[in-house]
Amino acid sequence: MKTKEKFRNDILTSLQRQLKLDNLFSLPRPKKVVVNIGAGRLRDPKDHEEVIKVLTLITGQKPVARGAKKAIASFKTRQGQIVGFKVTLHGQRMWDFLERLSAIVLPRVRDFRGLSSSAVDAGGNLTIGFREHIVFPEVSNEDVRHIFGLEVTIVLEAKDREEAMAWYRAVGFPLVGEPLKIKRN
Repeated sequence: MKTKEKFRNDILTSLQRQLKLDNLFSLPRPKKVVVNIGAGRLRDPKDHEEVIKVLTLITGQKPVARGAKKAIASFKTRQGQIVGFKVTLHGQRMWDFLERLSAIVLPRVRDFRGLSSSAVDAGGNLTIGFREHIVFPEVSNEDVRHIFGLEVTIVLEAKDREEAMAWYRAVGFPLVGEPLKIKRN
């Protein structure tokens, strides 16, 4: 069953009871998924083409090149130089990506024991970093010249962090541990 239909049919009512909310529209829901790849050390245009090809395979959407905002001599970058690529997913592509991410990709990560709950920020957004892009099943290992990391950010519309954590657990993201509580004066 697709994640969106599973969410609508099975998870909404149980999540509504768990959060004690009267209105279904007040439940947390995903707004977008952002996939980033940093390509600052890849200088060759052929390497950039490889990154674009891989990111297109993974997300089903062509990425946007991101330029450096300012020149930094120690990183050997100039303003406007391509240092990364980004894809923003909405709608059905977002739901398909979330389903593949939770069911296929996360179990393929080496030594995976769950996502740290500290990866969820105060607004309820979950950021997951992958060291190797080859954990995605769309990428064949024979064609890989460079192994690079990527970052996936799931942006939720949620009131607070606790609602977001309940949504991630209900959908099936394996969150473990509670982050340290920081007392502020």
